[in-house]
Amino acid sequence: MDLDVFVSAHRAEWDRLDALLRRRRRLDGAEADELVALYQRTATHLSLVQSSAPDPQLTGRLSQLVARARSAVTGTRSASWRDVTRFLTQGFPAAVYRTRRWWIPTALVSTAIAILLGWWIGSHPEVQSSIAASGDLRRLTRPGGEYETYYSSHPAAAFAAQVWTNNAEAAALCLVLGVFLGLPVLWILFENMLNLGVGFGLMSSAGRLDTFLGLVLPHGLLELTAVFVAAGTGLRLGWTLIDPGPRTRRVALAEEGRAAVGMAIGLALVLFVSGAIEGFVTPSGLPTWARIGIGVVAEVAFLTYVYVLGGRAARAGETGDLDAADRSSSVPTAA
Repeated sequence: MDLDVFVSAHRAEWDRLDALLRRRRRLDGAEADELVALYQRTATHLSLVQSSAPDPQLTGRLSQLVARARSAVTGTRSASWRDVTRFLTQGFPAAVYRTRRWWIPTALVSTAIAILLGWWIGSHPEVQSSIAASGDLRRLTRPGGEYETYYSSHPAAAFAAQVWTNNAEAAALCLVLGVFLGLPVLWILFENMLNLGVGFGLMSSAGRLDTFLGLVLPHGLLELTAVFVAAGTGLRLGWTLIDPGPRTRRVALAEEGRAAVGMAIGLALVLFVSGAIEGFVTPSGLPTWARIGIGVVAEVAFLTYVYVLGGRAARAGETGDLDAADRSSSVPTAA
């Protein structure tokens, strides 16, 4: 496509669309019809330029024109409680459900790695000595040691807020950094499993594995599930760059990226619950079975939420992406 000829042929239409958009008075019927027609043609022009002769300056101008015209044609829409309800009952659980083939294997492999690391550390004293001196290890693992007092070292509310912030940041990083082919996600995931494996190994070597599990499981079931969901989704986002499927790479990355941003918000809510459990339930005086039971109930509730509400919404076509009305227009470039 000869870009100069194309611009010369359609410049008058773009200028007319710009003039209509700048009108301060209300458009009459004929002008409104003309605005819609020019918007549709300009959107087609933008799609042709992007696919055939991508010129940054022209693409920028047309993109701005199309965005302004689209806003004028469709009107602005403010968020409402209906949007929040739809997100919580359809968008978020459907996005988690759709990515289950990524985060479930991620959870299984990561858990196996943490167990293997824990076994290796717990059965090899020389590895333990490389982690810390024997006196420090005793202070960590003894009854009333640092592993136990960690959860009650700060006021419950402040501790829960700190834990929530740290975990939400880790989940968001997994989702955002997935675009780098998922490699940073693997490192974040390994660090989490290494920390878990070290605690598992050191406490098991001290004969106090039951105490360790009683401290970790109440909040850890839901917390780790959220981390696995974030990591699996980040890996899926990275794979989208390699294999976008029938979509173009740009469209696929935009769709999956928008869904991932929504999942970051949803997972922050899930991690808020696990943070509250870690701050108020884990260090409480409840018997171990009761604390673990609360963690199991929270985990089962989340999985039920994902598989019942999310599965139903996904089968109805929900993807977790924005509504069609809120996405940029997609115009075919050829008949």
